[in-house]
Amino acid sequence: MAKKSTKELLERVATSLERMAPTPAAAADFDSADAFIWHGKQQRLAAVAKVSRVDIELLKGIDHTRDILVENTRRFAAGLPANNALLWGARGMGKSSLVKAAHKALNDGNLRLVEIHREDVETLPDLLALLREATGYRFIIFCDDLSFDAADTSYKSLKAALDGGLEGRPENVILYATSNRRHLLPRDMIENEQSTAISPSEAVQEKVSLSDRFGLWLGFHNCSQDDYLAMVDGYAKHFGIPLKRDKLHAAAIEWSVTRGARSGRVAWQFIQNIAGEQGVQLSR
Repeated sequence: MAKKSTKELLERVATSLERMAPTPAAAADFDSADAFIWHGKQQRLAAVAKVSRVDIELLKGIDHTRDILVENTRRFAAGLPANNALLWGARGMGKSSLVKAAHKALNDGNLRLVEIHREDVETLPDLLALLREATGYRFIIFCDDLSFDAADTSYKSLKAALDGGLEGRPENVILYATSNRRHLLPRDMIENEQSTAISPSEAVQEKVSLSDRFGLWLGFHNCSQDDYLAMVDGYAKHFGIPLKRDKLHAAAIEWSVTRGARSGRVAWQFIQNIAGEQGVQLSR
């Protein structure tokens, strides 16, 4: 009787563990789209019918960083060695736009863009396991506006995923992330770890080493007025805005003054405004 009870108990425990186990990630139809969004809690990839992006020719003032990322992406798409990339720096200077534009420019049919949201970083190992099996495709995993605060420990999951653990990073996967911070962690978090740790230097290295997992660090800095106006000119020409150059520039400068900034984002917002005034339809 006791043996039977023990067996029943073990069966119940096994059943409970099966129910508690995470649901395996669902396979995706990678022929249905060239971009997907990863939903970590549901363990599934959702196809994106139309990606919001601009042509790479419209990205002005970032020529050097553009060329580096494009070449890295070209190598990866061709099956050659390439690096994970961290695009960091000033807001609105085209970091995420460059990732999406590079994907479009170099997609020869089997290159897929997969966006993972910041809050799903802990499920990155599950996504890597899923993509590892899709051997007919190559994947750029893209995480926009990546950073961590003092109460967040998920950066350790990202470090492990970037290194790939025992299996290594899947040969068909590369990771691109954007951030306003070069080291992804706030300075006060690093300094606090330094002041309270038994070995301050080791604590700092633990935090900074997260960025070291990215082979490419591409910096984006605030643009000059000439670069800003070049962005405006590029958009105006592309969308056929019927305004003389001197008037266009005067309006663009006034717009940047009211915003207190010059950037690719401000240039695009100005173009949206002036296109509305001129009755011009915009399609991206």
